[in-house]
Amino acid sequence: MSELSRRPADAVVGLALPHESAALHVTGHALYTDDLVHRTPHVLHAHPVCSPHPHARVTRLDAAPAMAVPGVVRVLTADDVPGVNDAGVKHDEPLFPEIVMFVGHAVCWVLGETLEAARRGAEAVQVDYEPLPAVVSLTDAIDAEHFQGGRPVIARGDVGAGLAGATHVFSGVTEMAGQEHFYLETHASLALVDEGGQVFVQSSTQHPSETQEIVAHVLGLDSHHVTVQCLRMGGGFGGKEMQPHGFAAVAALGAVLTGRPVRLRLSRTHDMTMTGKRHGFHAQWRVGFDDDGRLTALEATLTSDGGWSLDLSEPVLARALCHVDNAYWIPHVLLHGRVARTHKTSQTAFRGFGGPQGMLVVEDILGRCAPLLGIDPVELRRRNFYVEGQATPYGQVVRHPERLAAAWEQVLATGEVRRRCEEVAAFNAAHPHRKRGLAVTPVKFGISFNFTAFNQAGALVHVYKDGSVLINHGGTEMGQGLHTKMLQVAATTLGVPLAKVRVAPTRTDKVPNTSATAASSSTDLNGGAVKDACEQVLARLREVDAGRGLAWEELVREAYFSRVQLWAAGFYRTEGIHWDSTAMSGHPFKYFAYGVAAAEVEVDGFTGAHRTRRVDIVHDVGDSLSPLVDLGQVEGGFVQGVGWLTLEDLRWDESHGPGRGRLTTQSASTYKLPSLGELPDELHVALLEHAHEDGVVYGSKAVGEPPLMLAFAVREALRDAVGAFGRDGTSVELASPATPEAVFWAVERARAAVDGHAGHGVVEGLPGEVPDRPDPAAPALHPRSEQAAHAAGEA
Repeated sequence: MSELSRRPADAVVGLALPHESAALHVTGHALYTDDLVHRTPHVLHAHPVCSPHPHARVTRLDAAPAMAVPGVVRVLTADDVPGVNDAGVKHDEPLFPEIVMFVGHAVCWVLGETLEAARRGAEAVQVDYEPLPAVVSLTDAIDAEHFQGGRPVIARGDVGAGLAGATHVFSGVTEMAGQEHFYLETHASLALVDEGGQVFVQSSTQHPSETQEIVAHVLGLDSHHVTVQCLRMGGGFGGKEMQPHGFAAVAALGAVLTGRPVRLRLSRTHDMTMTGKRHGFHAQWRVGFDDDGRLTALEATLTSDGGWSLDLSEPVLARALCHVDNAYWIPHVLLHGRVARTHKTSQTAFRGFGGPQGMLVVEDILGRCAPLLGIDPVELRRRNFYVEGQATPYGQVVRHPERLAAAWEQVLATGEVRRRCEEVAAFNAAHPHRKRGLAVTPVKFGISFNFTAFNQAGALVHVYKDGSVLINHGGTEMGQGLHTKMLQVAATTLGVPLAKVRVAPTRTDKVPNTSATAASSSTDLNGGAVKDACEQVLARLREVDAGRGLAWEELVREAYFSRVQLWAAGFYRTEGIHWDSTAMSGHPFKYFAYGVAAAEVEVDGFTGAHRTRRVDIVHDVGDSLSPLVDLGQVEGGFVQGVGWLTLEDLRWDESHGPGRGRLTTQSASTYKLPSLGELPDELHVALLEHAHEDGVVYGSKAVGEPPLMLAFAVREALRDAVGAFGRDGTSVELASPATPEAVFWAVERARAAVDGHAGHGVVEGLPGEVPDRPDPAAPALHPRSEQAAHAAGEA
């Protein structure tokens, strides 16, 4: 066992403690970026002037009328930028654009004494546009070959031979929509300049160092002139990894030009219309199975909807390709990836970072093909699990696959899945207009940043003369409990009570060059750095103690008077990972996090309305650092995944009218979020036992993103319930999100199959031939076996 993962007997890690700010959260005393405005005198407020066109050239911008509005102080335009007029790390996101690329694109910002003055000033700005052709839908972008960025490929074996040797071959299309982050706190920044010209930005950002970098290059400054602090966030989910930078830069630019603090906080409507979301994906695939239902080959092309700029679309796509296999061994694989450019918000990181989209492809394939193979979906999935010694299509050996099998068996046992399957069948036989479904799905999710250089972290630990401890680290707190875990790591390493330790806000002048709080890696990275810093101080203290066994406070005091350094900068980098992004091969992940969920649902055949009756989850977090926090993350991630897959339906106006390109679901009244009513009637969550992960801080594993994909079980249970309205062997194509409307139409197709007039036929073709554009509504396409052809005919 490594020293990093070795856990002492009296450890504070492993205790089920509440979130370190829980009391502040529930009493309303927790401060967020915008709360600091009331503590900052003479603040100016920023408001955007947004384009009504999805794609247009700005031909005239007249700010003079805005300056005549009482309370307006300044209008910020491209002419005011002293540095680089760009808010993106790839230099493809003009801060003040000459060509607008989506409805809501800000062409300038108005600063006012009040937010109302700034809003009225923004309405007064006169802008003329020359409309340009706009590509709005992902399928239109594919047809027009409107792509951006690289086109990665993952390949193993010989897909042609694998498909040729398969007993059953199917082809089809899987599409999935994006998702709005809908964090409770919208994007917010507060910038000011001190007497020495130092720019200080309070920002709701998951990546303070990159916010610092963008602000500096917009202002034409070196990074040491800019300090960014993140006190805490009211949610992030990836939406504040890249997209806060431009807003922080606008606030900082305003502060520099006016000499006054500038506050920029987006309204909910502006936040939804101006900022990126989870990438929608389109996947065209062809898959082969042998006589036993084992996967032999998979060929797929995944196209993501990147929106107007690249943002993080390339690494999101890379992670999607690396997770198409999910938990399943596929001998022959050929995966193509591409990013579409559409005239919509620039889609960005979202919990799972492409992993959910990639994994949904193979889960959709298995769910659609299982009835055609005549194999129960639970058995089909289990039959294809990785076993010891097998590697992913990109070459990484899958360690501890037995843990996934153990979690699977635990869910089947504790969830009484076999008995409940019989109950579901009995219920369905007795109820022609209501059906239940039950499904079990696995999760295998890789932990580490795609980009190897990001897998590093720093920390600064101070021990004061009275024995109290202050820690700074590079991670940000967005409600996920990272600070709680860092407190437990520090207390455990130093051997002091938790009350002795405090975490300071995340600042770029305390810990520099940090990576984003993302990729589920923040505990691994920052925990390693905090532990390293604590161990440096502890090593010095042990020399002072010299075996005397002094009490902590006495030891610290004696060390001070002995002129022993009582602070340290810690550092950690993830060992054993490497990745060739050109060849799309290597060992990109430190380990895999596993999980299994079983879900039971009930569907109303008249409306498509559905409810989740019961969910059983076993999830692998290694040796948990903070079980209460981890349970909360599993529950929250699962519910957010259910929202993405069954409720949250982003809609853009794809007409050719004046509203083309407008996001029509731009508020809580038009965008359905999961609430208490969507929670399962029963939710049972257990953390996998005996899952120590060597080489990670105190034997733990990441928990932020993997649980989201446990929600696949709900989607597959809906498929099972819909199939019960049809004949045995009916393959169900289910839209994503599977809203009540989508479920209703799926039920209608299943019923039509019973009546013998299915609305969607089988795409014909020669063995091994893939149609250019398979019908995405076809339940299963081009079967090669007589058994599958017969089943497809029934469908």
